[in-house]
Amino acid sequence: MIIYQNSAIGFRNAVDNNQIVPDIETQYISKFGRRVGQGEKRAWNNSLKFMETVIRKSAVPDDCGVLIEYNIPATSKRIDFIISGQDESNNNNFVIIELKQWDKAEATEKEDIVTAYVGGRVREIAHPSYQALSYKRYISDMNEAVYTNNLTPYACAYLHNYVKKNPEPLTLPQYSYILSGTPIFFSEDNTKLESFIHKYVGKGNGLDILYQIENGKIKPSKKFIEYVADMFDGNAVYTLLDEQKLAYENIITYATTAPEKRTIIINGSPGTGKSVVAMNAFVALLKRGKNLKFIAPNASFRTAMVSMLSNNKKHSKQRLNILFAGSGQFYNALNDEFDVLIVDEAHRLKGKGAYMYKGENQIEDIIKASRVNVFFIDDNQRIRPDDIGTIKAVKEVATKYGSEVVEVKLEAQFRCSGAEGFLNWVDHNFQIKDTANFDGWDVSSFEFQIVDSPNILLDKIKEKNTQGFKARILAGFAWQWTAEKNGNANAEVSDVDISEHNFKMPWNSRSNSYSWAIDDKKANQIGCVHTSQGLEFDYVGVIIGNDLKYNPSKMELYSSYNDYFDTTGKKGLKSKPEELTSLVKNIYKVLLSRGMKGCYVYCRDKNLQTFLKSRLQP
Repeated sequence: MIIYQNSAIGFRNAVDNNQIVPDIETQYISKFGRRVGQGEKRAWNNSLKFMETVIRKSAVPDDCGVLIEYNIPATSKRIDFIISGQDESNNNNFVIIELKQWDKAEATEKEDIVTAYVGGRVREIAHPSYQALSYKRYISDMNEAVYTNNLTPYACAYLHNYVKKNPEPLTLPQYSYILSGTPIFFSEDNTKLESFIHKYVGKGNGLDILYQIENGKIKPSKKFIEYVADMFDGNAVYTLLDEQKLAYENIITYATTAPEKRTIIINGSPGTGKSVVAMNAFVALLKRGKNLKFIAPNASFRTAMVSMLSNNKKHSKQRLNILFAGSGQFYNALNDEFDVLIVDEAHRLKGKGAYMYKGENQIEDIIKASRVNVFFIDDNQRIRPDDIGTIKAVKEVATKYGSEVVEVKLEAQFRCSGAEGFLNWVDHNFQIKDTANFDGWDVSSFEFQIVDSPNILLDKIKEKNTQGFKARILAGFAWQWTAEKNGNANAEVSDVDISEHNFKMPWNSRSNSYSWAIDDKKANQIGCVHTSQGLEFDYVGVIIGNDLKYNPSKMELYSSYNDYFDTTGKKGLKSKPEELTSLVKNIYKVLLSRGMKGCYVYCRDKNLQTFLKSRLQP
């Protein structure tokens, strides 16, 4: 979606007449249905005056095309400025320019990340040249008009208020990879920027190029499809078994042969292979040229998936990110804009009022935006009151939009070394549902132990990591999490404090929590459900805090509201103890089911510890 478009001379005249901001605002309100904040209008007014000067002094023809605030299709991202035209060889080009108001920034050790004063405080943010490069790659890979009609994108960043320093943090060696093809221009570099623009669009004739960009269908290019598909070929992890195959074939059949709108619900508990089916279907449909996205509400899961598929190669991760999305960005998508949307961990979808979400209902957003939508759900993995992704809710929305519902149940367990009995034991003894495995399972298939102190738990996890296994400690929200502004950006504060055992460890890093599960340097931090849900480890050590206790006289588990510190997770539940207990038990089920080879548990509540030990066979 283009908020504002004009010729180069039309843009210059609008700036000269102080009409550019009102013109953009009018189009913004018309297309987004909401007003523009004063801060954004000030940014437009400031930056676009600088851009008018650059365009004028670059001496590009009046019939170059100008796009402002180009909303990248299927994302919530907007490109600040694009100018289009031809070069001396009559190639059709366009230049993406990322504009920043910054006057200073600092480098970090994190890949392509810097710090700058944004939104009222200093924040970590992507390097401006990385932002411009990522936009260029997205359009190159996904806009059919660009890769079919040989439109060539170029990109740069322009920090018009920023006086370059010596040494300059934004041009340090760790950023050389992105700067090599996507230069950054500072306040003293106007002449260089003018030459950069003139080089690629100096012959003008750019208005038709704008039309092609705006009307290009969002569809992955053949080259990009082959690139992604190669990452999956020969990967034995993605072999389908039993009813996984049935679920997969349902998805492929309805997505490729049936013209009607379909909603496919894949229902399965932890370890039944929901993500395996999802990724197989995703790649198969990508190879068939479908316009699709893989949606994962859990950012940690997305980060781990992209890193695994790309083998942690920087370039591969950048390109793969195009196809993976969070669940909150489809609120303004067009009807049936996508052929297929695949949603893993759909039980974590949100409704109105959720953090950073601007829409009303994420289930509705997804069903409305796609002809075929696939929801991988486990109702017993809802962990917060604002998790609305239940099977019932999905069916209701599907009916509203005339989408036929297809259901597949996954039964067989493939996690926990095939110890389906262990997960059944958890269900039964955590009083989630009755099962036949009330007193144990085949212990040879899965290692499980209830230990008497968190220090023993830590020693076991350290030992497994030393032996080459992937092992982590997890805990429920039974301790406060010190804020980043209070000196806890990177797990500096040992919040998980069990004083009776002289045990202290920090929660996972706040500033980079999404990589906790895949970064070996973070093995000395305790993860939570948000950094582990959907992921797998060889071994896990789970600390059950005082947020879950056992009442011997009533013979039931219950949650302690005052010992549960997830503010969002317990919002509105002070007078609803049964609902709170159900959600907290779901959290611990998720944590206990993350290990594929084994799990160790420490319970801070002695009654719970005694009870769980009594439920195991000698």
